[in-house]
Amino acid sequence: MANAYKKSEPIGNNLLRALRSDDWEILQPSLEQWSAPAGTLLHEPGDAVRYAYFPRGSAMISYLVALSDGRAIETALIGREGAVGGIVSQGRLPAYTRAEVQVGGSFFRIDLHHLEEAKSRSLSLRHLFARYADCLMAQLFQSVACSAAHSIEQRTARWLLAATERTGAGNLTLTQEQLAAMLGVGRSYMSRVIRDLRQRDCIETGRGRLAVRNPAGLRSLACECNAAVSRHFNDVLEGVYPAEKSVAGSRGVPLGKAQ
Repeated sequence: MANAYKKSEPIGNNLLRALRSDDWEILQPSLEQWSAPAGTLLHEPGDAVRYAYFPRGSAMISYLVALSDGRAIETALIGREGAVGGIVSQGRLPAYTRAEVQVGGSFFRIDLHHLEEAKSRSLSLRHLFARYADCLMAQLFQSVACSAAHSIEQRTARWLLAATERTGAGNLTLTQEQLAAMLGVGRSYMSRVIRDLRQRDCIETGRGRLAVRNPAGLRSLACECNAAVSRHFNDVLEGVYPAEKSVAGSRGVPLGKAQ
């Protein structure tokens, strides 16, 4: 479902909040408000990427690499700090990965033809999105290192922290099977990890949901990967990565003059 954006409504995406006021005026007329539930596929490998998506508030999108055995392994989690799809590419290139809505909600989307037209009018807009692409690449690099070097317990704690920082909420609509699949581990192993986190009073679980109750406890168990990505974001795009205590629906830290 898509409809026009009204200037009186909050932006809800930190990357867009970082735009200069003149760049916001260029981009804003082409932005559509769009909503989708969890599980919505934005594109599959080989599809022509038609839109760029900017998650708003607590919405999140996962990049997933589909394997021949049917598994889909998450490589990046994108929330209100970023965007998905053709941000720095030229034209509608084929997708390499699957992009799927992880937490449903509200998004901005923009047709890539309109995005390319906007970037052709503003060097600073191109530079901002290029810096974001650098941050996304850092996240991918860190994800590869994390999968190779850290335990499932550390990776699970890191994922839960990353998700709560991006959504600004402690409650996640997520099953153990989904989490296990995204991290590329067996369900029985994940069940043991979840049970241990529950016994440590870090999380609570229910039917189809998981609630983080003790972020500090999770942080003590997690690897350093999430903090490393956050530091790089702050070096390259200060204020765009959500702060630990940010609230769902926050408009982020205003770096430019967009309102």
